[in-house]
Amino acid sequence: MPGYPPGMAISFPRRIVFAALLCLGVVPTAAAWSAFGHRMVGELAQRHLDPHAKAEVAALLAGEADPTLGGVAYWADALRSEDPERYKLTSRWHYINAQGGGCGFEVERDCPDGDCVVVAIERQRAILADRSQPLGARRDALKFIAHFVGDAHQPMHAGSRPDSGGNRFQVSLRTPMQPEEYARKDYVDGVMGTNLHAVWDYYVLGSLGLDLQAYSDRLDRLPWPAFPAPSEYDVMPLAWSGESCRLIEARGIYPEQHAMDHAYLDAMRPLAEQRIRQAAWRLAQLVNQTLAN
Repeated sequence: MPGYPPGMAISFPRRIVFAALLCLGVVPTAAAWSAFGHRMVGELAQRHLDPHAKAEVAALLAGEADPTLGGVAYWADALRSEDPERYKLTSRWHYINAQGGGCGFEVERDCPDGDCVVVAIERQRAILADRSQPLGARRDALKFIAHFVGDAHQPMHAGSRPDSGGNRFQVSLRTPMQPEEYARKDYVDGVMGTNLHAVWDYYVLGSLGLDLQAYSDRLDRLPWPAFPAPSEYDVMPLAWSGESCRLIEARGIYPEQHAMDHAYLDAMRPLAEQRIRQAAWRLAQLVNQTLAN
C-alpha cells in the first residue's frame, strides 16, 4: 500500500505466480493484507452484491483476468510496478492523516487537493455512477473503490501519529512465517525485523495459514446480522476512517514493547477480521447503491 503503505512491492513475476495460484484456489502461506486481505474484502463483497449490481460489475470488468471485485481489489497497489507514474499520482489516495491530532478528520485540512482515501472513494464513486463516462474510466473507478474501501478499514491507514501509519514504528517479530523474498535479509533466526504497518499488512491475517477461499468461507459463515441493515453509514468513507483511527488507541494496536511474537498476532487477528468483514459489507452496499437502476 502506498504513501503510508509499506514498501511491500511484489515484483511482476511474483504477481503472475500469485495470480496463477489464485486461479487454482491456492494462496502462498505468506499472505498479506496488501494483497490477500484486499482480495478477501473483494471476494466477500462479491458474494453480497445484489443480482443487478453483480451483472453490472461483470460487464464493467469484462476482459479482466478475474472479472470480480476480489480479482481487481489489489490493482491500485499493483500500479506501483505496472504503471509507476500513475501510482505516483494516486499514492496519497490510500490513507488519511489527521493533521490536528486525534481522530477529528477535516477534509479541507487533511486532504490537500483531495488527495486522501476519503475523497478518493467519493470521486471514484461519482465516476462509477455516471453512465456518460467512458467504460474504461468507470472500470478503473470500480477497481479503485474495491481497493480503497479496504484501505479505509485498515487501522494503520487512518491516524494522527507522526510515524507514517506505523511504517517508522520498528519492531522485531518472532515468527515461523517466512517473509516475502525481498524482505528475507531481515529475517534471522526466526526473528523478522520489520515495522508495525507491515505486521498489520502481512502477518496478522497471513499467519493463520489459510488460503483465500478457506479464509473467506470462514468469515462468511459468521453471522452478518452483526452489522446493521444498509444505511447512509454504509457509504460514508469519512466515518469509516474515523472508526479505524479510534481503534488504534481503543484496541491497543501499538504494543508497549517493540519485540513481539504470535501472541500479538493472535490478539489482533479478531479485530483485523472484523475490519475485513465490515469493509466487505460496506463495499457491497456501496456498489449495490451506486449501480442501482
